[in-house]
Amino acid sequence: MLQRLVSDVREQAGNAMRLTSLAVVIAATALIALGFLCAAFFVWVHQTNGPIWACLACAALFVVVAVIAAALYVARKRQMRLRAEEMARAARQSLLTNPAVLATGLQLVRAIGVKRLVPILAIGGLALGLMASRSAASDPPPPDK
Repeated sequence: MLQRLVSDVREQAGNAMRLTSLAVVIAATALIALGFLCAAFFVWVHQTNGPIWACLACAALFVVVAVIAAALYVARKRQMRLRAEEMARAARQSLLTNPAVLATGLQLVRAIGVKRLVPILAIGGLALGLMASRSAASDPPPPDK
């Protein structure tokens, strides 16, 4: 279980590093290209319509670029959140199939005894059922793909 946690953290850190380095390269090249495009656009609009319209046209261009970038950021953030929720749901379901948990349960049965364990198991089963119904009610339905 600890190994799974470590591998998840390692995977998330690797993904973050890859995304960050890719974003830096994209941002640098896009900034240079955008600078040249804006200069050419500004000169063209300045020659045809004047300096005020050139400034307004460049401002509108930057607003459009900012809106597109914000939409891409929100979409990626949502995708990462959905993946994290899916991984957490899978981890909750696989807890009872973990051999270490089963071995601990068997050792507990041997130590306490079956006659004393029946009321504890009844209460635990009730609590587990309540917890499962609560988590099933709070989980949103999976999105259609």
